[in-house]
Amino acid sequence: MNGPVSLHLWLIPLIPFVGFLLNGLLGSKLPRAIVSSIALIATAIPFALVLNVWARFNSLSIPYVERLSTPWIATSNFHAAFALSLDQLTMIMLLVITGVGFLIHLYSVGYMAHEGGFYRFFAYLNLFMFFMLTLVLSENFLLLFVGWEGVGLASYLLIAFYFQKDSAANAGKKAFIVNRIGDFGFLLAMFLMIAHFGTLSFNEVFAQISQHPEWHGGFLTAIALLLVLGATGKSAQIPLYVWLPDAMEGPTPVSALIHAATMVTAGIYLVVRSHVLFDRAPIALAVIAVIGAATAFFAATIGIVQTDIKRVLAYSTISQLGYMFMACGAAAYTAGIFHLLTHAFFKALLFLAAGSVIHAVSGEQDMRRMGGLRKFTPITFWTMTAGVLAISGLPPFAGFFSKDEILAEVYKSPYLGHFLWFIGLITALMTSFYMFRLWYLTFFGTYRGGSKTEAHGDGTDSHHHSSTPHESPWVMLLPLVLLAILSTVGGFLGVPASLGGHDEIGHFLEPAVKGQALNFEQTSVAMMHQNNAETPLATEAPASDAATERLLSGLSVFAGLLGWFFADLLYRRKPELPAKIAERIRGVNSLVQHKYWVDEIYSGFIVKPVLIVSQYVLWIIFDRGLVDGAGAGIGGINVGLGSLVRRIQSGNIRSYAGWLAFGAAALLLITYFSVGSHLLIH
Repeated sequence: MNGPVSLHLWLIPLIPFVGFLLNGLLGSKLPRAIVSSIALIATAIPFALVLNVWARFNSLSIPYVERLSTPWIATSNFHAAFALSLDQLTMIMLLVITGVGFLIHLYSVGYMAHEGGFYRFFAYLNLFMFFMLTLVLSENFLLLFVGWEGVGLASYLLIAFYFQKDSAANAGKKAFIVNRIGDFGFLLAMFLMIAHFGTLSFNEVFAQISQHPEWHGGFLTAIALLLVLGATGKSAQIPLYVWLPDAMEGPTPVSALIHAATMVTAGIYLVVRSHVLFDRAPIALAVIAVIGAATAFFAATIGIVQTDIKRVLAYSTISQLGYMFMACGAAAYTAGIFHLLTHAFFKALLFLAAGSVIHAVSGEQDMRRMGGLRKFTPITFWTMTAGVLAISGLPPFAGFFSKDEILAEVYKSPYLGHFLWFIGLITALMTSFYMFRLWYLTFFGTYRGGSKTEAHGDGTDSHHHSSTPHESPWVMLLPLVLLAILSTVGGFLGVPASLGGHDEIGHFLEPAVKGQALNFEQTSVAMMHQNNAETPLATEAPASDAATERLLSGLSVFAGLLGWFFADLLYRRKPELPAKIAERIRGVNSLVQHKYWVDEIYSGFIVKPVLIVSQYVLWIIFDRGLVDGAGAGIGGINVGLGSLVRRIQSGNIRSYAGWLAFGAAALLLITYFSVGSHLLIH
């Protein structure tokens, strides 16, 4: 362990795990107030510990490492320590996870107040926090993989929380299985690392890469592409994005915590953490950029036609993650993390505000049965407005600064940079359109709903309210207010130099993102930036580049305003137009309404063939035919032999004497033949 003092980093993930044990083992016998208190304390203390670490951060030797077990795993040619590590990247992730996580826990106390399985829900939330904190604190890929798998388990448990509903149970299984595909790629990447580096420690792997400037492409590209496969699963990118929209079957706080603010960003974290490797694998970076752009555009087109308020936000999450992938593909890692930070603010806000809306209208999620809610839920309306403006990229809200920085960095990339920037710009327009569409359908016009009883998966009718919508309790509204403030001013943490700022986030992250790549200048990515006379972390941009970035920023804002204009036209001034337009472009509308038939294609070309092979080849031929047949054959032989022996064991003494005489005669004959043949030979 290095550093002048011990930070006891191990306490940060341990305390949520204690909360999981207490509520998981004892929660069914405890009052709900005690259960919620345990869960809140188990997240508030880690947040306080992280703030303490933040206050002492500048006095530490970074990266700071705490070795809890040395060795954890050791063989003749491989070793892994159970160790935790802290640097600038980890610090930002810890602040996001514990800060936003605590607010979502607090919100959940009100949202889940009348739900069955109350203790189980908070136990799962604490378990998720434990694994997510383990993931970002890990000092090596192996411990990171433990947290990676753990958040997958916790996600499965939370998505399928209403397990008696088939749709929720199926959504949980879908998320778990799809993520196993990506995890398989992650595993193969680790095997290749062990084979080439003999270790999975971040510092040791990156040090070996830095010491060999001649290493480019080859096995590094193979490892990087396998890590990309893992990241596409966890961060819901093409082709493994299909689990996230269905994950909305879980309670709304689950969507806010896992599928917006933390778990889905684990793939981004993995790529940025492994940037030294990706810097030597430009093909992998190009793949990331293309995947990100395609996913951002693809998901945005689907989000335009969704009517379920949570599914609109689900596809917007996929699209925003695509922006982060684009940033990583352009080697603009700090821009990607900056958007990760602001996205955690405004997307958690949007999901929690959507939950407040759902709570207000007795469980209804179809926006066509809402409308006029700004009169009934003013606090929810104004806080959600802040989130809508932030995700639409309008100044001075948080999303404006982070999204614009991504688009500017992508534009400068020589690998399809201008084309990918254009895709990102069109996606920004669509994002603004479908978010203001949600805004108008939910809060403007007249209320189109009525009374409704919401039946949940535990078999109970959890909510029954009158037809009049109502505002949520303050235990739910307070997190909304705090997140709305962060969504409004959070972007000022990293204003780019071209917009008159000092890029504080970029400068803070610079040691973690560049410090370990000692030969960064010799990589293809560095050459790529040299062609543009600057690197992503340049202190001062040339005047021409600054002017270009301001122009790009202006175009991005124009796209956001244009999206707002079309949403206002179609859903406030002329609400009859959307139906007419949909009828006129019926084919395109049907394609997007059915989400490009991707689930059906996967089902027809992957799921059904696997089921057929499993049923008719593996089960009928191998299991029943060979395994069961071999067992039945051996059993039949034993039965036949038993029947023969049973005939011999008749209990008749005369029969025994006869068999004895027969045996003796047989032995004598064998003896005579053997002696006679011996005499003849000699």
